[in-house]
Amino acid sequence: MFDIGFSEMLVLAVVALVVLGPERLPKVARQAGAWMGKLRRYVDDVKSDINRQMELSELRDLKNQVTDAARDLETSVQSTVSGMKTDFDDVQKSLEGAAATAPQTDWDKIYATRRQREKIKDRRIEREKELGIKRPKRPLHR
Repeated sequence: MFDIGFSEMLVLAVVALVVLGPERLPKVARQAGAWMGKLRRYVDDVKSDINRQMELSELRDLKNQVTDAARDLETSVQSTVSGMKTDFDDVQKSLEGAAATAPQTDWDKIYATRRQREKIKDRRIEREKELGIKRPKRPLHR
């Protein structure tokens, strides 16, 4: 802190010994040491308070940055979701439009027709058997 060399400290000690005397010098040195300790503790407390305040301000800045990033992320996600929703709505509308124009197949009618044809075929085969008409067997592969 101060540029005091060893020789200068020695001169100060001799002057203090001459001015204060050998009886009061230890008491004054103890009191000066106590004051220096109090001064150092006070300076350390001030430094720690300043460091805490700086850390708090840095944390506040970091918090603001994080909240801004979160808001940006939220808006981008919302815009993406709304875009996807409109895309899905468009696809759904196009599918509904395609379903309305596509011919509707009634599978019950188709199966009923097939069953009726099978019944007719079975009756014809039975009648041919009654009449004794034999049909040539068809090969299995076609």
